[in-house]
Amino acid sequence: MVPPELAAEARIVARAGGRIAGLAVAAAAFGLLDPAVEVELRAGDGADVEAGAVLAAVRGPARPILSAERTALNFLGHLSGIATATREMVAAIAAAGAAARVVCTRKTTPGLRALEKYAVRAGGGANHRFGLDDAVLIKDNHRAVAGGVRPAIARVRARVGHLVKVEVEVDTLEQLAEALAAGVDAVLLDNMPLDILRRAVALARGRAITEASGGITPATAAAVASTGVDLLSVGWLTHSAPSLDVSLEVDPA
Repeated sequence: MVPPELAAEARIVARAGGRIAGLAVAAAAFGLLDPAVEVELRAGDGADVEAGAVLAAVRGPARPILSAERTALNFLGHLSGIATATREMVAAIAAAGAAARVVCTRKTTPGLRALEKYAVRAGGGANHRFGLDDAVLIKDNHRAVAGGVRPAIARVRARVGHLVKVEVEVDTLEQLAEALAAGVDAVLLDNMPLDILRRAVALARGRAITEASGGITPATAAAVASTGVDLLSVGWLTHSAPSLDVSLEVDPA
């Protein structure tokens, strides 16, 4: 249907408003199929656009443009969706006058972690660990196997270097007190009710970085951040954020 000599011009368009991320990745999809395809970016990553905005112009051989279309849009829509969801979380916290930062987790698509975490930064958020070797995070299953908070921390401290930070996930104020007494660097306050979270933040203030996690959404982010917690850990940003609707529209010949 598409002769190899046929050329085409097209536009990548945002069908919905949002925060853009992944334009360079989308452009690379076309270039990998044929370096003759030219992509002129009309927006930049981190930009907020309205529905109907032209994000890029694409011109060159029609075959590689049409062949790369879905891959390019998949990347752009997915990453822009992450950036847009992050932007909403950050805005909700700022509107409440809180200073907490939004961070993502290792709940990422296999092979796409660097890109998805990049999209979080484009949305105004920050990154948690990229891998297990970035820092030690003692979670509930680790505590259960080790026999409790104190034994888990003691075993970790005996094995890691002095520059490696240690964070402990806690569910109760009693576990938090144990972790703080052991001198951890950060505490992950998991699924705590707001009143308990507020008490936990007060207890840890000046002693460890506080990180809240568990079902945090744009609707609840402001209330969680208003407890004074340092970080809001949000896993769904990278594994479940809805894609931004983007399309490739070929101009009539």
